Amino acid sequence: MSTDASVDPDQGDIIDETLDLFRANSIFRNFEIKGPADRLLIILILFISDCLAKLGSSRTPPSQLEATKMLNTLAVDNFPIPGDASFQLNAHYAPPSSRVDADYLRQYLTQVRQELAARLTERLYADGTGKPSKWWMSFQKRRFMNRSLGA
Repeated sequence: MSTDASVDPDQGDIIDETLDLFRANSIFRNFEIKGPADRLLIILILFISDCLAKLGSSRTPPSQLEATKMLNTLAVDNFPIPGDASFQLNAHYAPPSSRVDADYLRQYLTQVRQELAARLTERLYADGTGKPSKWWMSFQKRRFMNRSLGA
């Protein structure tokens, strides 16, 4: 039997960890970065904040299908990466060393953002009411580290 976490379907991944830790971490103004996983966690927590803000900006609460479309669009929209002038956290991230690395990073972050948006939508609408969870949406105005990835 393999102990490799990448093949164990019961083992959580960085996306599950981000969703599980989001509400507790969203109140932090500071966050100690201990390694690359923490840097990714910060980006994903900020992306969840942007997702909740996007859903909260609708005049009426979106249906699950509408929310899925909105968040998937947000996930694939052009976004800054470390090294870009508009990336809010450049002081904490090394820029990619080449154009190829930058393209690879953007592709990876797009994929992880899409998966995070899909899993977030599942959690937001898990109660079956057809409306996003008020408990999750109550965090839409919170800013982790007083930052946002959005404009």
